[in-house]
Amino acid sequence: MIDSHCHLADKQFADDLDAVIARAAAAGATQMVCIGDSITESEACIRIATRFENLFCTVGVHPHNAKDWQPGDADRLRTLARSSPKVRAIGEIGLDYHYDFSPRETQRLIFEEQLAVAAELDLPVVIHNRESTGDLRAIIERVKLRKLVLHCCTENWEDVSWLIEQGHLLSFTGIATYPHAGDIRETIRQCPLGQMMIETDAPYLAPIPHRGKRNEPAFVVEVARKIAEIKEVSLQEVDETTTRNAAGFFALPKG
Repeated sequence: MIDSHCHLADKQFADDLDAVIARAAAAGATQMVCIGDSITESEACIRIATRFENLFCTVGVHPHNAKDWQPGDADRLRTLARSSPKVRAIGEIGLDYHYDFSPRETQRLIFEEQLAVAAELDLPVVIHNRESTGDLRAIIERVKLRKLVLHCCTENWEDVSWLIEQGHLLSFTGIATYPHAGDIRETIRQCPLGQMMIETDAPYLAPIPHRGKRNEPAFVVEVARKIAEIKEVSLQEVDETTTRNAAGFFALPKG
């Protein structure tokens, strides 16, 4: 099983990261992808991934941090992406019109700059979307990326089916286990298992029965279990298929 999206450079893991990784392995999460959301955190993700054989990482600037983008950051991102074989994608990048922590025009510009880096380096992209589907789609269809995943998919099926039609992937979190997440569960029903990944987004969004606690990669099995229930297939099938999907997307070695 692969936790395809976790923020292990977050300060909440500063004191017990080794134990977190060990618990994940014991729970069957044999590989994890540590996600960058700023230049500084991307650098930390590379350091962490280098320490652990079963960890890989992404580099990118989250839309919340787009306001902090500096001239030359595209070159810094490009250099980071090339600096280690542990870097497997550009992300987490995208748009967030819910919080608007960065001006929307700035978000769009920085998103496009990072997509250009991904296209140049032929790297897959990990996408963040919050109440910004129209602009997100317009930008993605203009750039025409080879591989992308919409992380933490919470959208209605009608709003994301175009991604599936274009051959991209959706990734689901513990939100799918929450009582009022019926729309997400319907999207899971509609999404082909062969175009799906699972993630924790740790330390956020802990699934039931861990809701209210710090999330961690060991809990990704709960996401897989919920998907198996929704799609009426075995947990083993969800495990094997989502692992194959994530390994292919990130070009991970056999774990």
